[in-house]
Amino acid sequence: MDQFISTMGKEGCALLLDCRNLIIKQIPMLHLDNYVFLITNSNIPHKLSSSAYCERRNCCYEAAKILGKKSLRDANMNDILALISQNASDSIVKRARHVVTEIQRTLDAAVALEKGDFQQFGRLMNKSHDSLRDDYEVSSKELDSLVSAAREVDGVLGSRLTGAGFGGCTVTLLRKDAVDKAIQHIKTKYFGTLTFYIATPSEGAQEIN
Repeated sequence: MDQFISTMGKEGCALLLDCRNLIIKQIPMLHLDNYVFLITNSNIPHKLSSSAYCERRNCCYEAAKILGKKSLRDANMNDILALISQNASDSIVKRARHVVTEIQRTLDAAVALEKGDFQQFGRLMNKSHDSLRDDYEVSSKELDSLVSAAREVDGVLGSRLTGAGFGGCTVTLLRKDAVDKAIQHIKTKYFGTLTFYIATPSEGAQEIN
C-alpha cells in the first residue's frame, strides 16, 4: 500500500487499491477545501510489530483455510458465523472479523468520498480504529489515548491509528479551523513528546528532469 500511494498518489484524491488484483481507482475528495488530515506521531516505536504481524497473518490464513477460500478477500460476515459454528479459536474469529469488516468499511469509505460525505467517512475511520483495537488488537494505550483525545474536539470527524500499530502515528480528519484546538487538546491528554503534521492528498513521487 505504501509503495502504491507513494508513486500513484494524485492531488485531491484518495487511492482505492484492491490487493486481490492490484486494480486501483482514484477517488476525488470533493469539497475537501474545509478539511485537512492531522497526523500525530506518538514517537513510540512499533513494539512487537514484526512477531505480532506474523501471528495475525497466520490467523487469517488459517481462517481462509477453514472456510475453503483462497483468502479472506472472498469472505463475508456469514463466513465469520461459520467460523464460530466450527469452533474456530477466538483469535482466528476476531482477526478474520476485522479483515472482513475492514474491507467493507473501505468500500463504504470510497462511496462516502465520491458523495463528498466527510461525516460518514469520519465515522468509518472511527469504526476502523475500534476494530483494529478490539478485533485485530494492534493498537496501544498511547494510540488509544491520542485517538480518544482527538475525538473529544469539536470539528474532528474521525480519528484512527495508521500503519502497523503498536506505536507510530494516528491520522485525524478535521475541519481546518479546529486544527490548533485539536493539537492543544491532544497535548494536554498525552504524557509524552508528540510531533504533528498537517496533510492533504497530494501528487505522488515523480521523476525530476
